[in-house]
Amino acid sequence: MNKLSNTPVYHTPIYLDYAATTPLDPRVLEAMLPLLIEDGLHANPASSHGPGFRARAAVEKARAQVAALIRAEPTEIIWTSGATESNNLAIKGALEFRGAVQAHVITSRIEHKCVLDTCRYLETRGVRVTYLKPGAQGLVAPEQVMEALTPDTALVSLMWVNNEIGTVHEIERLAPLLRERGVLLHVDAAQAAGRVNIDLSQVPVDLLSLSAHKAYGPKGIGALFVRRRPRARLAPQMHGGGHEQGMRSGTLAPHQIVGMGAAFEILAREGPTEAVRLSALRERLWSRLQSLPNLHRNGDPDHAAPHVLNVSFEGVEGESLRASLPDLAVSSGSACSSATQEPSYVLRALGRDDELANASLRFSVGRRSTEVEIDTAAERVCRQVARLREISALWD
Repeated sequence: MNKLSNTPVYHTPIYLDYAATTPLDPRVLEAMLPLLIEDGLHANPASSHGPGFRARAAVEKARAQVAALIRAEPTEIIWTSGATESNNLAIKGALEFRGAVQAHVITSRIEHKCVLDTCRYLETRGVRVTYLKPGAQGLVAPEQVMEALTPDTALVSLMWVNNEIGTVHEIERLAPLLRERGVLLHVDAAQAAGRVNIDLSQVPVDLLSLSAHKAYGPKGIGALFVRRRPRARLAPQMHGGGHEQGMRSGTLAPHQIVGMGAAFEILAREGPTEAVRLSALRERLWSRLQSLPNLHRNGDPDHAAPHVLNVSFEGVEGESLRASLPDLAVSSGSACSSATQEPSYVLRALGRDDELANASLRFSVGRRSTEVEIDTAAERVCRQVARLREISALWD
């Protein structure tokens, strides 16, 4: 507490929550600034005059930058406010366009909340949804998806990288199988872009959701890949001036769009090298945490994104563990579902009981993470877990 002002004094914790959001890369900010000043590219990109044309050129350059990272065509990128909107547009839009009121949708129990809640909404409209249970290591096999298909299956929605446990699904193997059956495939790639290789020129995904703020870009902007050949058609969920090929009306935000483009261009250039470094940091952290007995690594280490490590600690109470680590910015699950104060539904789907699911931490490393931070974080976690176990009725 500051004695002069009676206001709390906050110390900067070690940030290990990059899966929740990433800091804005300074190079991205530099690219955005010309679009935020009066004499810059402030015009509406839909306007038919010189300043509008220049703003539109900046928007189209960013569209090409985003497309390049996932090896798509620029015309296949539709701007949205983020991955949540992209997921809603993809799932609702695809079914509505097909008039598939009595359709069947396949997803999994460990999808992001915005996919699960969208599917539950569709169930109230008569759509049948199958929620596949992952294996004990958090993977939904392509064979599970194919076995769940029915003659009415219109869409499969499966994330590329799980946001809580970091497992990487075999989208490259699943996509051709669904294409042969004429079933649309939507993929939430918010955690995957720049961290795993995505080549949509080779992998026949129909719809793919992206987010800027998971990739060192600004919040409030995302994109949806909508394949043109064969064309994936969507009914718009926002109506207005017919922007974005009629799929997403609303005045574009060029500064945010340019920020996303710059962030994705950096990922395209630096992502592969960065992934190797992050993977090494993740394994360094896991190695040091293993000085404690009775740990559970959640997720398949052989099919893991480079930036996420999720660990359950036996014999401690979850809230006590999190409260004992004020100098670490870590998560107990997805930031988008943390308000429920319930054990992670993802970990429960893996078969963890409520005590283990609640006593879990998600560590996610990123561009600014260092070996010193990893070692310091591991030492603090180990010390606090040992202390809590000594006084816990859960630990024998």
